[in-house]
Amino acid sequence: MKSALIIGASGLVGTDCLHLVLENQNIDKVTILVRKLLPISHKKLTQLIIDFNLLENYKNDIKADIVFCCIGSTMKKAGTKENYELIDRIYPREIAKIALVNGATHFLLVSAMGANKDSAIFYNKLKGLVENDIKELGYRIVSIFRPSLLVGDRKEHRTGESFWIKLMNIINPLLLGSLKKYRSIKTIDVAKAMVYSSLTLKEGITIYTSDKILDLSLLYRK
Repeated sequence: MKSALIIGASGLVGTDCLHLVLENQNIDKVTILVRKLLPISHKKLTQLIIDFNLLENYKNDIKADIVFCCIGSTMKKAGTKENYELIDRIYPREIAKIALVNGATHFLLVSAMGANKDSAIFYNKLKGLVENDIKELGYRIVSIFRPSLLVGDRKEHRTGESFWIKLMNIINPLLLGSLKKYRSIKTIDVAKAMVYSSLTLKEGITIYTSDKILDLSLLYRK
């Protein structure tokens, strides 16, 4: 049996991931890091209310075999590039460090298509930097997921996103071969791929694009 820690359990992928790990018979303990309690209870679940700016105060509680990092913000929500980097890079990196010291062996990160630490585009660079941070920490297993456009029941409105989702529904069947990685993907499929990956022992660092994520999701079983 495995224990799991989830960062970003209130987000699109994080919510789906949480429900999957709670129902999975191979995972017997689930901890989520939250700023306030989420409206969910389960015998496996512990909700750890924390101040993300004081992570050292919780170093004895941030522990699990498997760490799912689904946290992510937007420039609109973060307000500044500095806050954006704090949420999308610094928090995951520092939590990953603590969990590793406490015995975690597998870190699973939701990144993004186009992640590149040398990119001139801030978002792509940020995702590339956090990927690089996690790779360098020394986890036995690192799984990085680079989905294309995410499709799910988003709470907040994002300008233009509904248009792109509708457009991608039309374009997806036309994206074949090497272009399949650009297809939009459902958040539940990303979550299924993550949970499936977390329970298979593939040593080292593996990066999954949207097409590979979908392939993994089809292998998922409770």
